Formats: sequence, C-alpha cells, structure tokens
Amino acid sequence: MTILEHLQELRTRLIWCCLGLVIGVVISSILTNQFFDFLTEPFRDKAPRGADIITNKPLEGFTTYFKVALYGGFAIAMPVVVYQVLMFVLPGLTPQEKRWVLPVVVGIFASFLVGASFAFYIILPSALKYLLNLNPGGSRPLINIAEYINFVTRLVFWVGVTFQTPLIILALARFGLVTGRRLLGWWRYMIVVAFLVAAVVTPTPDPLTQTLVAVPLLVLYLVGVLLAYMFGRDRPRNRRWLTRR
Repeated sequence: MTILEHLQELRTRLIWCCLGLVIGVVISSILTNQFFDFLTEPFRDKAPRGADIITNKPLEGFTTYFKVALYGGFAIAMPVVVYQVLMFVLPGLTPQEKRWVLPVVVGIFASFLVGASFAFYIILPSALKYLLNLNPGGSRPLINIAEYINFVTRLVFWVGVTFQTPLIILALARFGLVTGRRLLGWWRYMIVVAFLVAAVVTPTPDPLTQTLVAVPLLVLYLVGVLLAYMFGRDRPRNRRWLTRR
C-alpha cells in the first residue's frame, strides 16, 4: 500500500472508532443512573449516619452526569477501538509478532479488569470506612458528587494500571532489557517500591489500605519474574557477539 492508501485506511479506522464512541456514549447516557447507583454503593455501605453525597453548584449535576456517561461510553466502545487498531496494525506485523498480539491484548484487558475490581471491591470500601469515620469535632461528612466520582475513577483506573506490571516486565524481557535472574535479585528494592506506589495510589495514610495494594503488587512482580524466565530473551549474549564482530 502507498502512503496515501495508508492514510485513507487510517481515516476509515478513526471514523469507525469515533462512531463506536458516539454509540457508546448514547447507550451509556441511558444507563448513567444505574452507573451512579453502582459507583455510590460503597459510600452507602460505609458512610456513617448523616453522611450524604451532595451537589453545591447549579451545573455540577449536569457536568458530573455527562462525565459518567462519557466514561461509560469509552468503556462500551473500547472493544471497537481495539479491533480497529488491531486491523490497522496487524498487516504490518510478522507471523511471530501476530501470535503475540491476541494474548497480549487479552492479558491487558484481563489484568486491568482484575485490578479495577480489586480497587472497587476491596480497596475502596476500606478507604471509605477510614475516611468517612474520621470526623474531627463531630463534623458530618457531606461529600461533593464531582469529587467523589473523581476519587473513585482515579483510584480504580490507577490500580488497574498497576496490575499491568507482569505484562510490562514480559515486554522488557522479550526485548532483552531485563532478565528473570536480575529481576529476582531486585526483590528487596521492589518491596520498598511497592509500598511507595501504594502510598501514592491509595487515598488514605493508614497502613492496612496501603498493604492491600502493596502485597498484590509484589505478587504481580513475582509473576512478571516468572514470565521473564519463561519467555525472556538473552540479549547480553547477542551484545557480546556484536562486540566481537
């Protein structure tokens, strides 16, 4: 294909992606009230008596509703977007690279869903129980709806991203940038790194919530080390060969 033909195909793929996103937002806007009920369920379960979620600006309800509809539209349209990207990229890959594409894409989706579920069902209730019951002077928590939605979506998203650790390690190992033996030798440093990442990702300073994030990160790191041992490439040998030549 010529450059012009590639650009025309890219335009077609982008049109399909935009169309999928529009349809996804339309469907999501119909289900937004159900999304709100789902996102606020942990608050209702853990909030003390008298606590509530409020709006204190005239347009806040509308903008938050549209934001949740947009997030839901992205989630609904994601399979269409991924399919169009794959159809654009696959013709340029070698047969060996094509065999890796589907497992990697499935692994990315699966690990993100596991991480997001872990954040929503385990970390979020623990964090809300700590935060909502920490009321100095007997104050009553009245949480702004926009801030609550941002709080939940950021937590779920970033914990889902951190669950990509094994796939990132696998990619580095396949390129020969790291080896399983070297990664295993870094386990002491990874304990410190895992708790630092947990301190940044989790919204509460209590050690229990941070441990709930740090321990799975260490387990994911060990899974990545195992994948590096199984599928990594021995690049140092290739570099020595290039040096001798």
